[in-house]
Amino acid sequence: MSVLVCGSIAYDTIMVFHDRFKDHILPDKIHILNVAFLVPDMRREYGGCAGNIAYNLKLLGGEPMIMATVGDDAAPYLDRLDRLGLSRAHVRQVSGSFTAQAFITTDLDDNQITAFHPGAMNFSHENRVEETKGIKLGIVAPDGRDGMIEHARQFAEAGIPFIFDPGQGLPMFSGDDLMRFLEAATYCALNDYEAQMMTEKTGKSLEQIAELVDALIVTRGASGSEIYTAGQRIDVPCVKADELVDPTGCGDAFRGGLLYGIVNGFDWQTTGRLAAVMGSIKIAHRGGQNHAPSRDEIAERYATAFGERPW
Repeated sequence: MSVLVCGSIAYDTIMVFHDRFKDHILPDKIHILNVAFLVPDMRREYGGCAGNIAYNLKLLGGEPMIMATVGDDAAPYLDRLDRLGLSRAHVRQVSGSFTAQAFITTDLDDNQITAFHPGAMNFSHENRVEETKGIKLGIVAPDGRDGMIEHARQFAEAGIPFIFDPGQGLPMFSGDDLMRFLEAATYCALNDYEAQMMTEKTGKSLEQIAELVDALIVTRGASGSEIYTAGQRIDVPCVKADELVDPTGCGDAFRGGLLYGIVNGFDWQTTGRLAAVMGSIKIAHRGGQNHAPSRDEIAERYATAFGERPW
């Protein structure tokens, strides 16, 4: 059963500054800030919410279909999708643009300075849900603003259930915009910061927001997650990771687990637990797509954490 993953495909260029930003920024000169940081360590990762979510769903044995836009520099990423067996039938290449990219510099205190170039992501609205076939479930993940609005509307008009996952795109939308998303969506997934922002922008409590969708999922990092559904709250504990290496992409791994559980008809407790397992596996690896457990290994991780296998 195919899952349509609407969102960004991006390159993440990650650099490490072997010192502390605070020691090189003069507080009384902020108004004329002009600094340069030597970054001897640099790596480039494959990322973007759609790419990361689809990667994790594929690990679970799902059938993700990516809907995204990329630029002239996308050849390495497209080749990677082919090697992974991820369909790019609905990945549109926009001539004259760059693929979305984040440039992240981290110092020794784990402070980060990030520059993000949306590039081809700004053309995501040119992709249309109705051009796909056999889709049973979708997700609207962070992408170009117009694309997120259009894809939510198109899912609703086609009668395809979908998760609204605003992520870092949430600040782009007003309270009224967010209410329209929630009224169209079947499910909503947020982290704790986004949940607070959502309540402030809409003027509604989490319980009231949960009444608008079949399920509201809120992740709270090491405190686990909460699933509000059918008037109750299901608490899902965090799964202990082998080690804490890099949180980048953990939310996307979690969402891969959500999508797999929903499309396969798992109950919400099992779905939430599977999502937690995927997040714990990811956090032990750098980047959003460098973990590669087998489906059986994922099931064993689940069994170790919860005393039974999910399949």
